[in-house]
Amino acid sequence: MRITLPSGTVAELARPENAKAEQGLVLLPDIGGLRPLFDDHCARLAEQHGLVVCAPEPFPGLEDTSIEWRLEHAAEVSDTRRLEDIVAAADATGCERVGIIGFCMGGMFTLKAAGTGRFARAVAFYGMIRTPDNWKAEGNVEPLDAVTAPTACPVMEVIALNDHWTPPDDVAALEATGATIVRYAGADHGFVHDASRPTHRAEDAADAWSRSIAFLTEL
Repeated sequence: MRITLPSGTVAELARPENAKAEQGLVLLPDIGGLRPLFDDHCARLAEQHGLVVCAPEPFPGLEDTSIEWRLEHAAEVSDTRRLEDIVAAADATGCERVGIIGFCMGGMFTLKAAGTGRFARAVAFYGMIRTPDNWKAEGNVEPLDAVTAPTACPVMEVIALNDHWTPPDDVAALEATGATIVRYAGADHGFVHDASRPTHRAEDAADAWSRSIAFLTEL
């Protein structure tokens, strides 16, 4: 169901129907924003894993903008606003222990959110490890700074080895922080979360989901 966070940002909230949830999960959409694909992910994760899942819209007030516009203007929404919404989404689950996952740009913000102190564990799916130059703005949080903050939680990043958004030097820098890196040879950006994409790899996607849930729910 749709809810509104304190900032006015819309989010999707899904609860398991027949289980008492003891853990929450914040899900951060890709640059395309909150849409039926992510509603379905929220519902599936809630039902299959007994999690309360909340997915905030990454472009509040800008939902009608094109992907092309977003690629050039991702910083139009400040890191401060997005991180406040992400923490509010965690609180909306009603759970003390909350994990976080995100995809593409949402993966980058998963790394940034890992340093807030609100999350137990974080999994970034092919999230940018350094903020792209045209997404930089005053007040940005750098992912590598966030994952090394004293308040940072354990981090896993799922990497496609053919992905230009996560070059090897960036991956090595993230791995050097102690993050767990799971690499998929032959895979390209977006291979897990959207079966309609030409880069989707069903077997690798299933493996990545399994590893990610195990990591997120490890006590």
